[in-house]
Amino acid sequence: MSAVTQAAATRPAKPSVWQAFARPAAWTMFLFGFSSGLPFLLVAGTLAYWLKQHGIVLREITVIASAGMLYAFKFLWAPLLDHWQVPGFARLGRRRGWLLLAQLGVVAGLVGMALLTPAQLAAFVGATLLVAFFGATQDIAVDAYRIEIAPPDQQGALVATYSLGYRIALMVAGAFALILADHVEWAQVYLAMAAVMLLPILANLFAREPAVTPRQPPGWREAMRFAIVDPFADFFRRYGVALALTTLAFLLLFKIPEQATIGGIMGPFYRDMGFSQTQIGAITKIYGIWIGIAGAFVGGAMVVRWGPWKPLCAMVVLCGSCNLLYLLLIAFPGDAWMLTAVISAENFTLGMLGPPTVAFLSALVNREHTATQYALLSSLVNLPGKVLGIFAGGIAMSVGYGAYFVITVLALIPATALLVFLWPRYRDLGRDGAG
Repeated sequence: MSAVTQAAATRPAKPSVWQAFARPAAWTMFLFGFSSGLPFLLVAGTLAYWLKQHGIVLREITVIASAGMLYAFKFLWAPLLDHWQVPGFARLGRRRGWLLLAQLGVVAGLVGMALLTPAQLAAFVGATLLVAFFGATQDIAVDAYRIEIAPPDQQGALVATYSLGYRIALMVAGAFALILADHVEWAQVYLAMAAVMLLPILANLFAREPAVTPRQPPGWREAMRFAIVDPFADFFRRYGVALALTTLAFLLLFKIPEQATIGGIMGPFYRDMGFSQTQIGAITKIYGIWIGIAGAFVGGAMVVRWGPWKPLCAMVVLCGSCNLLYLLLIAFPGDAWMLTAVISAENFTLGMLGPPTVAFLSALVNREHTATQYALLSSLVNLPGKVLGIFAGGIAMSVGYGAYFVITVLALIPATALLVFLWPRYRDLGRDGAG
């Protein structure tokens, strides 16, 4: 046998895209993705329509609809999910026990929002924050479950099926909710959303717990150090201070364009551009979601074939630049075909960005601190855009929607520079055991 033939025989085969998507864990993640996606818009974009209908001004809408900021601080309580069981839920296991508690909390919060309505604004905001808190806790549990249920080379498929469930949930909480709100009261819409949460709750009861046993520190002080201090220190130990800080700076910047358009700004923008709630629901929340699902499966297949880093680099620039397409809606207000074209490009590239992002973050995580480290990294990814989203209404009222969208894209300049610097270190991360 020649040296070339022998090398070919020993080289690992490229992973099968079909086999990766056909594994049972991939379709468990579909149901858990639905669970994570359902509450997200109900405390952000969809909530903005309810608040606008109630007569609340844009500046206040974007502040209230920034309850989702709690998602950006989920790392603060993530150590609880890594190192402690939920009393009364131990039979389900550590991951599924926390997930069930979070799911029940989301249901309770949605029912509270429906019963209170914005007429009792202070209590209503409290119920909204409850949904956001337990929604973020769901994300911690689901992300840790996904990382622990399968090895890194299968994460692309898990992220794609998770994204499928997540985006279908966005369709339910977005398009279905908007169209339903044209026919019934918003309170009834939120009660319907609470009822839909029963499906992922049932899925959780029948899911398999990951076969991971956390290390038990010998004493209370050691437990506190291991749970709270070590997850953060470990990242710098493994990557070194310089590379760790550069990586964290990249994570802070690269998704600002996406995150800055997720909160309360887009609903009022579409309405001010002359689109009806039914048009918005049909184009952005039904058609757009399916375009995003197609993009997510393409992105997942790219991760299976090439690992997370190369697809991530390409999609960071392409997806972030798509925010400039919203300027076309300002130029052609009320044009449904233009809205369809913009949503096609934006949602497809956004869908493609999701799997490489999640797979990249998952590959950076130490499985001794799965929930805490992933929550920290994903929080850093989302935090700057969400902070910008809080002030989105004020910025748009001061400089106009067009200038706001341009501002969101400017973050790509330093993010791209950092991407070039990081390329040699991460180009093989998460592929064939690399990293």
